[in-house]
Amino acid sequence: MRAFFLKFSLCFVFLLSAASAFSQDQALISGKILSAEGGTVDFSTVYLKGSSYGGVANGEGIYHLKAPAGRYTLVVSAVGYKTEEIQVLLVAGERHKQNVTLIPQVEELEEAVVVSNGISRLKRSAFNAIALDTKALQNSTQNLSEALAQAPGMKIRESGGVGSDMQLMMDGFSGKHVKVFIDGVPQEGVGSSFGLNNIPVNFAERIEVYKGVVPVGFGTDAIGGVINIVTKRNQKSWFLDASYSYGSFNTHKSYVNFGQTFRSGFIYEINAFQNYSDNDYYVDTPVKNFETGAINKKKIEHVKRFHDNYHNEAVAGKIGVAGKIWADRLVFGFTWSNMYKDIQTGVRQEIVFGGKYRKGYSLMPSLEYRKRDLFTKGLDVVLTANYNKNVTHNVDTSSYEFNWRGEMRPLRMPGEQSYQNTRSDNNNWNGTFTVNYRLGRSHVFTFNHVINDFRRSNRSLLGNSSEANAIPKETRKNISGFSYRLMPKEHWNISVFGKYYDQFIAGPIATSSAQDKYIRTTNSIGAMGYGAAGTYFILKSLQGKLSYEKAYRLPTNEEMFGDEDLETGDIALKPENSDNVNLNLSYNELFGKHSVYAEGGLIYRNTKDYIQRNISGLSGGKYGATYVNHGKVLTKGYTVSFRYGFANRISAGGNFTQMDVRDNVKTVTSGSNQASLTYKARMPNLPYRFANSDITFYWPDLLRKGNKLTVTYDNLYMHRFPLYSEAVGNESKFIVPTQFSHNLTISYGVQEGRYNFSFECRNFTNEKLYDNFSLQKAGRAFYGKVRVYLSGGR
Repeated sequence: MRAFFLKFSLCFVFLLSAASAFSQDQALISGKILSAEGGTVDFSTVYLKGSSYGGVANGEGIYHLKAPAGRYTLVVSAVGYKTEEIQVLLVAGERHKQNVTLIPQVEELEEAVVVSNGISRLKRSAFNAIALDTKALQNSTQNLSEALAQAPGMKIRESGGVGSDMQLMMDGFSGKHVKVFIDGVPQEGVGSSFGLNNIPVNFAERIEVYKGVVPVGFGTDAIGGVINIVTKRNQKSWFLDASYSYGSFNTHKSYVNFGQTFRSGFIYEINAFQNYSDNDYYVDTPVKNFETGAINKKKIEHVKRFHDNYHNEAVAGKIGVAGKIWADRLVFGFTWSNMYKDIQTGVRQEIVFGGKYRKGYSLMPSLEYRKRDLFTKGLDVVLTANYNKNVTHNVDTSSYEFNWRGEMRPLRMPGEQSYQNTRSDNNNWNGTFTVNYRLGRSHVFTFNHVINDFRRSNRSLLGNSSEANAIPKETRKNISGFSYRLMPKEHWNISVFGKYYDQFIAGPIATSSAQDKYIRTTNSIGAMGYGAAGTYFILKSLQGKLSYEKAYRLPTNEEMFGDEDLETGDIALKPENSDNVNLNLSYNELFGKHSVYAEGGLIYRNTKDYIQRNISGLSGGKYGATYVNHGKVLTKGYTVSFRYGFANRISAGGNFTQMDVRDNVKTVTSGSNQASLTYKARMPNLPYRFANSDITFYWPDLLRKGNKLTVTYDNLYMHRFPLYSEAVGNESKFIVPTQFSHNLTISYGVQEGRYNFSFECRNFTNEKLYDNFSLQKAGRAFYGKVRVYLSGGR
């Protein structure tokens, strides 16, 4: 016993001596890591920036660090939270208490490292993803789709001016291959008035871009990637963001967003916007001669669009609570949108209409519920649901035919394309359920399920409904996903996942060659996908990412059922299935006031049953669009991106994309020995080489403290590409030409951004810009904008 007490006394004296020595040379910093929504954050990473002193908080969120005396930046990060940095002063021999509050980041966004000009890299994510901060763009007249053009590998394809049909193109995949979400909620069936090319950039706080392989948390069947629009969640007591712009072609755009957060946690928010344009810009096109009835494609005339008026209006309201014990966020929403669109052209520009139009409205109630640490620590739940009632009218009752000069002549039968006045009632239900379970700091399990139920019923208002209209068009889609992420070290992590896809389809199918007899037919699709993604920091500033996925993309409602006008669907379409591989390297470093970012990515896609949109000739020289499964398509390509920033004065950068999308079908038909003429030929109507660059100059405190002048120049380059297959006919006759456009934006902010004035010149060299099947877009255009931003904290 005496020996025990002797050893204990010696140890006690030793510890006192060590503590005394520590008190003379070192300091202690400790505290608790808290969540902004209440409670603590366990197993967060805590370190002193630029030093080797760091550690991990315990299960109660408590941390202790010892370090030499001095000034440091304390950095705290945790999965699912925004990284926090705090300046601290450590005094020798003293204990510094520093509690840190982290703000939850409930979306898929991981720790973001700001690169330049609002573009961030999702650092810890194993998936190839970036985030676009829209703050720098909110004084411009850009919409969300135009903002996306800054991202590497992204191309926006539009068929005309304001309100025209728009497709996103990402790494060689376009249209339905790329899925769109708002706050993690799929935007299927929401209607064109709420499309990305109609939503102003002010609507979003940031835009997340996931290329290729995407996390199961989105529960999607995308092959090309995912766009997630993250709306503003202003924590200030009240705020108001309002703007109005006017420009060429009698274009008016306005936006207002206001809301309030009370101390009790009660929140409300209203978003409203509208777009209007005559779209009466000039195009160069052959014109139909009514005397001969022919279109001389060699004779091009400079004519003005005369039937392309577009307007849309939308109001989105939210009301709910945040920061409660039982709910981090519980919000009820309601969205109303309305649109009207004159239809100037069909799917080819030489065909022009003077009486066709489309109109519609949409009503959408929604629910959002989020809770971290539900029932137990580490268990996070997200539940969203919405119902969309979308009504669309397609009207084609004109008794006259038009040409591009605005001349008209009587038709033998009414209807410029197909005589109709059809009302389509689209009922769309969406539900998502996501569970994340964090076990310690190294393990994260995720389960996601998405359900989508769609039903369309058509009714002719002309009293001539067909048998096809009497049969509703229906789909039910269920996608379940499960993933596991291992992150034992800060410098690497890996995720593995599996997905199950299920779809039920029902609709009319013709039983006679005259297509006047229909029966109801059904079809079911089931498939299993899987994949893995990993990231590793080769050096402190050099990161590599590698991912693979066996993915499926289920046919969309439009591909199966058409749009009841210019697009014809095919209910028998098979799902696309693809082996996707992505390799990405990125480098990010600060050199004093200079920041440098470089990124390169390799893309490989081997796709079977590729769903292709084709143009088909109709009687009377008219054209329509159809969807078919095209056997096999092989995609190989790369993207390169570079950005440079100097303090708060200069930001510059650019992206280059090269995609090789080839027909990989060897024979004409399955089992045949006859070689296909288009084997190894480039897939038609797909841009394969494009680039963009920009440079921005900032003059803070110009004329008066708190004011800022910003000047931005940007450009877009697209190499020419074949309109039809290179292997069929003379390619030189059927190409979309090379184009290079330039834009200039000047904005001036007053009183720390309270009042803002901007001027834009788009396509200031007046280049001829084309896109889908040579549909020409607007030339030089000018816009001015006034914006006011006020809040309770300013």
